[in-house]
Amino acid sequence: MDPLRLCLALGPAAIYLLLLGAINLSRRPLLVSGTRDAAALGLAISGFALVGPLELLIPEAALLYWGAGTWLLMTGLYVCVLMLVLLLLRPRLVIYNITSDQLRAVLADVIEQLDGSARWAGDSLWLPNLGVQLHVCGFAAFRNVSLIALGPNQDYLGWRRLEQALDAALARVEVSRNPRAISLITAGLLLISALVIVIARDPQTVAQSLLELINSAARSFPGGAR
Repeated sequence: MDPLRLCLALGPAAIYLLLLGAINLSRRPLLVSGTRDAAALGLAISGFALVGPLELLIPEAALLYWGAGTWLLMTGLYVCVLMLVLLLLRPRLVIYNITSDQLRAVLADVIEQLDGSARWAGDSLWLPNLGVQLHVCGFAAFRNVSLIALGPNQDYLGWRRLEQALDAALARVEVSRNPRAISLITAGLLLISALVIVIARDPQTVAQSLLELINSAARSFPGGAR
């Protein structure tokens, strides 16, 4: 694999690992919606998808006609597929840097204010007044918890109210730093270091490949340079 493709594949993943590490080093939990969490993951693996499966699917005739502009079309295809996946996802909330037990204590206070008719059944929770049914799924290894919708009948406004109330409650919670953050940051730094070494060995090739990609993409559009 040439250096430019290697940078495209590993660069987004390295940034994603560094962000996860920074989140887990914090002493505050972080709540994100399932849509944002999935979008971040989709961006992290976008490089692998573009230089891997999507490259194999590019018709040779398209490459001959469009040149590097084909990559813009494939990038657009990937973005469209990612957006479709995000739209089809059921409601979900992801809370980083917190254990299941810690979250359940916070969640108990929140649902008491939002819905006095709420009922627990093991790790499942039903909030009839909000129209929300969810399952608490913890990932102990990296200390994060997901609240996943149970069943298709969900009230999205109820989920939004739950997200806002839980986010406000978590802002007052302080937790210990997650030791696993070091491994995430180390992995991200190793990937970035590897990319820097690859570029430093042959910077002219990387610059030339990038310039050719830009010029070819510009020529692919009407009125572009010829």
